Amino acid sequence: MRRRVLFAVLLGMLAILLAAPVLAQGETAKAESGASNWFIYLPAFAMAIASSVCGLSQSKAIVAACESVSRNPGAADSIRFFLILGLVLIESLALYTLLIIFAK
Repeated sequence: MRRRVLFAVLLGMLAILLAAPVLAQGETAKAESGASNWFIYLPAFAMAIASSVCGLSQSKAIVAACESVSRNPGAADSIRFFLILGLVLIESLALYTLLIIFAK
């Protein structure tokens, strides 16, 4: 528990330290920077993170469904329904991220 709190605090401090110089720039500094603005790469990183999280969570859901079907084969139909529903909800994370990227 203590490590998690320490990790969360350090991650928050890192986010604040990295965001401070970006937020301190005025409008003229943003206009002068031109194409060297690193914000154009943020959507790609967001999509990569969303896709990796979706892949990991889908694999955990499939493993849990396979284990539960092997324990109780009679409930395979209901488990399959909830597995597909869960996979659809997990995949919506990547789709929403893609939608936000294209909307920006």
